[in-house]
Amino acid sequence: MKSDDHVLADPAHAEDAYSQIALLNKRVAYLKRQLNELTGKNANKNGIERGAQALQLAEMIIDNSPAILFRRKAAEDVKERKMVYVSPNISRFGYQAEDFLENRMMFRQIVYSGDIDLITEEIKEYVSKGIENYSQTYRIVTKDGELRWVEDRTSVVEDEVTGEGYHQGIIVDVHEKKEAEEKLRRSEEKYRRIVDTAGEGFLLMDENLCIVDLNDAFARMVGRDKEDLYGSNPFAQGTGEYRKYLAECRKQSTGLDYREFECEVLYQDKRVVPVLVHANTLRSDSGDIIGNMAFVTDMTQQKKALELAGEVQRGLLPERAPSMAGVDIASRNVPCDEVGGDYFDFLWDESRKTEKLSIVVGDITGHGVDAALLMSSARAFLRMRASHTGNPIEIVTALNQHLTKDFSESGRFMTMFYLSLDRHAEQLEWIRAGHDPALIYDPEKDLFEELMGPGLALGVVENYEYMLQSRNGLKPGQVIIIGTDGIWEGCNPSGEMFGKERLREIIRNSAAHDSHTILEKVFQEHADFSEGLKSDDDLTLVVVKIQPHKVDHVL
Repeated sequence: MKSDDHVLADPAHAEDAYSQIALLNKRVAYLKRQLNELTGKNANKNGIERGAQALQLAEMIIDNSPAILFRRKAAEDVKERKMVYVSPNISRFGYQAEDFLENRMMFRQIVYSGDIDLITEEIKEYVSKGIENYSQTYRIVTKDGELRWVEDRTSVVEDEVTGEGYHQGIIVDVHEKKEAEEKLRRSEEKYRRIVDTAGEGFLLMDENLCIVDLNDAFARMVGRDKEDLYGSNPFAQGTGEYRKYLAECRKQSTGLDYREFECEVLYQDKRVVPVLVHANTLRSDSGDIIGNMAFVTDMTQQKKALELAGEVQRGLLPERAPSMAGVDIASRNVPCDEVGGDYFDFLWDESRKTEKLSIVVGDITGHGVDAALLMSSARAFLRMRASHTGNPIEIVTALNQHLTKDFSESGRFMTMFYLSLDRHAEQLEWIRAGHDPALIYDPEKDLFEELMGPGLALGVVENYEYMLQSRNGLKPGQVIIIGTDGIWEGCNPSGEMFGKERLREIIRNSAAHDSHTILEKVFQEHADFSEGLKSDDDLTLVVVKIQPHKVDHVL
């Protein structure tokens, strides 16, 4: 007796319905043995009552179980497959056990007509293969006409006494689970349709950045079969230059949950394809990284258009510095993209060989196509206005009024340093409109001076009044530097800024050379400092070296 006590444990603690039924079967077997013992020994009334109570308890447990127990004859003729037992909890579907036990209806009558042929064929196949334990999922029609998904686990058994064959098992309502699965399937199907038909490439990667899913667009982008790309690292498709860049700033580029960057991939290891990547890190509810997702856009056509726009924009910048007596000038503009928002220009009437030269350096906020368009507008207006009479204040004020109207919808503005150099008077005049001050270096004294002054950026306040600053005492050998912040705010892979002190040191060490040599030194050391890291801002620099002023003597 003691060895069977465990079978009386409450089935409510079982993991699921199937484990509950297994436990109930053990209970029923135990109770049968007890009743047989009691009956065979002519047990007293109390013993019989305990057995009856135990059976009543078993029936109660079954009735409250989510699983419906059944047993039917395993006859070849469908009409003979009569139920010999159905648990009372069949009532959850609106039917009574007596409906089946008294042959008022067959179980197949409540099976959805659209599923009956399928499950019938499945049973035939199981029988032909001698499979005696099988599971089927289908729909039944409740008494109220509702369709419910159920899971049917059936075993083929033989009565030990009569030798008759039976089908017995359990039926569990799995409607909510099935509905959730169907909803998930439809969602996945929708996702797959969107991904597969998307014009841009799609990549799904694991936590180690190995591809676990991709679409046809990305495969076409790199000229590879999809099957060849599964399990590979997408960075393996990048150019050597990009892989080097990634290695240098991997921590920075992969440490963010969202990244947007441009790079190049190789088409069948030959043609370079420029791409724009939008990447997201996927995390679990606990914050652990579980994968990465990226959308990759082929930028080939856009790059071609931008290259053409860049050529047009570069054509707007001065081809060469003016050949003015007493000054040696070098200049360069390097946009971080194909087009940029930096601007420089020389305003000088070369035909008249006047003694005054105006140098303008400007920086539109941001970069790219829209900044380039605004820069072009500023250049066109400035040149037009400078061709008429007027002093620097009048010219800059008129430009500000024009840009305020142009910039009103863009939210952008323009900083500018306007320098007027009078070589005959050895004088400098300037207006500083929100721009970093220009530098002037005197090698004789080894001193740097910043050309300061108040002034609001252009395009902000329409009627702003600008002030003209001046300085006398230009001497041969002095070097004037006018640049944009992309120079000194450029960073290396470690995040260190180039800085103005490093710029000053380069000027100091190369001041004995001509302006072109000084310019080359700055850009070379800037490139060495960045270690190949692409600049995220335009670079513009104008170098002016003061030369001895040649005066024609009258005899």
